[in-house]
Amino acid sequence: MNGISGSLRAWGEELVDVHLPRWHELPEIELYMDQVITLVERYLSPVILKEKHTLLTSSMVNNYVKLGLIPAPNKKRYNQKHLAFLIAITLLKQVLTIPEIKQGILYQGAVDGIREAYNLFCDEQEAAIAVVIAQALGTEPLAAFERPISVEYMAVKGATLSFATKLFTEKVIELEQKYLEENGEQNNE
Repeated sequence: MNGISGSLRAWGEELVDVHLPRWHELPEIELYMDQVITLVERYLSPVILKEKHTLLTSSMVNNYVKLGLIPAPNKKRYNQKHLAFLIAITLLKQVLTIPEIKQGILYQGAVDGIREAYNLFCDEQEAAIAVVIAQALGTEPLAAFERPISVEYMAVKGATLSFATKLFTEKVIELEQKYLEENGEQNNE
């Protein structure tokens, strides 16, 4: 079991500096679909294993436009708003349904405005990841809920914690499976 905790610590150390780009850090120039997909994958690859999950495809982006999750591109070009939506949607779809994501985006956008809602989402996602990183590193545990959360932010807090705990759980299960395989133990089904 020592191998699992060592591997978990190494994984936690890789994630310590995870940073999601804030609105002002997103490119101000308009981008084409392939550029958008490349950027989203670059931003999210530290937290979503591409081998396990398809991050983003042009079909997905087109479906998000059809479903009204993101605005239509302007002459096949995408801007900061599109990138922000796609980053949030790609993370959230790991733990929520598309209708739930749409409702959450509409609500949080109405409460805070799109830019502030996106920056809040990034702050909360990084804070949630920090909670599971502390567990992985075996350091002083961080409280997921340090103080009461206002109703306006409960959904974003819950969604970001859900993603972080799913990420953590998948990693632990992966390491446990590797441990069993290395020690010649069989799954009891």
